[in-house]
Amino acid sequence: MPDTFPPSAIALDAPGPIAGVRLATSRVIGDARGQFARLFDAHLLAEMHGARPIVQINLSLTRQPGTVRGLHYQTAPALEAKWVRCLRGRVLDVAVDLRQGSPTFLQHFAVELSPDSAQALFIPEGCAHGFQVLEPDSELLYLHTAPYDPAHEGGLRCDDPALAIAWPLPITGLSQRDANHPLIDPAFEGIPL
Repeated sequence: MPDTFPPSAIALDAPGPIAGVRLATSRVIGDARGQFARLFDAHLLAEMHGARPIVQINLSLTRQPGTVRGLHYQTAPALEAKWVRCLRGRVLDVAVDLRQGSPTFLQHFAVELSPDSAQALFIPEGCAHGFQVLEPDSELLYLHTAPYDPAHEGGLRCDDPALAIAWPLPITGLSQRDANHPLIDPAFEGIPL
């Protein structure tokens, strides 16, 4: 393993169908001793991350396949962007565009994350986030640009027909909070940024 890590340590993938939602792929370098990968670099990811400071880092462990966590979001003044990376196991990670006036309002982007993919998903302010565990004991690392604020948290039902998310496994393990999120009200116009 080299002692220096090249500037191409992390690369942004091509823009996807939802503005601001992007995948970043880490270059994994390995030899007989093991592997090394840079998980975050504000300079290399400045196109997406900008000057936002990371103010909170969270780790989640979800034991049972089929479990869905989310879909969660925060509203002003606690809007947050986040990077999400799978450190162990495998998940289907989903971002839903809730930004008022967005051309992709209520559309979602789903991607499978795993340690082997070496990818992180960037979810901008105004988007909801959730995931389904595809392998036992899956762990996610979250880097947040705002602290969690329960007074400004919202949620969507993961099975809301308005979203039409194709979860790969039957939905199990919902928390009471997530199971009780209301369906999207037809009058909902989105989150102002």
